Amino acid sequence: MSDTPVVLTERQGAVGIITINRPDKRNALDAATHAALLGALEAMRADRAVRVVVLTGAGKAFVSGVDINEFVGKTPVDMLYRMLQQPSAIEIADAFPKPLIAMINGWCLGSGNELAMACDIRIASEDARFGQPEVNLGMMPGAGATQRLPRLVGLGKALSMMYTGQIIESSEALRIGLVDHVVPTRQLKARTMTLAQMIATKSPIALSMIKEAARASVRAPLDDGIRHEQSLASVIFASRDMQEGLAAFLEKRQPKFTGE
Repeated sequence: MSDTPVVLTERQGAVGIITINRPDKRNALDAATHAALLGALEAMRADRAVRVVVLTGAGKAFVSGVDINEFVGKTPVDMLYRMLQQPSAIEIADAFPKPLIAMINGWCLGSGNELAMACDIRIASEDARFGQPEVNLGMMPGAGATQRLPRLVGLGKALSMMYTGQIIESSEALRIGLVDHVVPTRQLKARTMTLAQMIATKSPIALSMIKEAARASVRAPLDDGIRHEQSLASVIFASRDMQEGLAAFLEKRQPKFTGE
């Protein structure tokens, strides 16, 4: 047994970085890695000094999927119990209250692609590869791809990916809207951190409210979403951050947001 942690965490200023650390297994998610990822997300959520979180993988993969050994010998009841027992890391990522950026290096397959889709922004290296290859094993996606992928790329493209199990390059992922940015591999971390640090200068309260309202836009009818946005936008008027933002603008200086 290796003593090397399967998930690493660090903080650079107000940006937290979570790195899935099983490079010899292309960062495939086994039970231990999944539990460690849940713990890392919770720690970043609770740390008030962290305003933005970057999620990535060590080596030449973001996440290559679930460790296949996790499925051997499992019955339908086993799998359903596992899914219902606790929220998955993907569900926790989807509900994460702070901006969450997927920094995608290399392979991003199966549950790895599902994890990336649960993040707010996806930045990929030129050599990243994406896919939902479950059908090649006689399986189907089970962690959100049938729901999130059509919302991102459209029904036809999503079904094409899931029906064929084919792997697509980062340029195609950008073209269809699966990722938001593609950058040279050597610049991936620098470009991602530049964006994360810029976002981290904004009001944490405003960021959280924007995320809540925007997420609702893909889950609710338009009129309901607008009402939800209006209620959140009104609440911000009670924050010190908004008062600071207005004062800084009138005084022609940079605002100093505190998250209050």
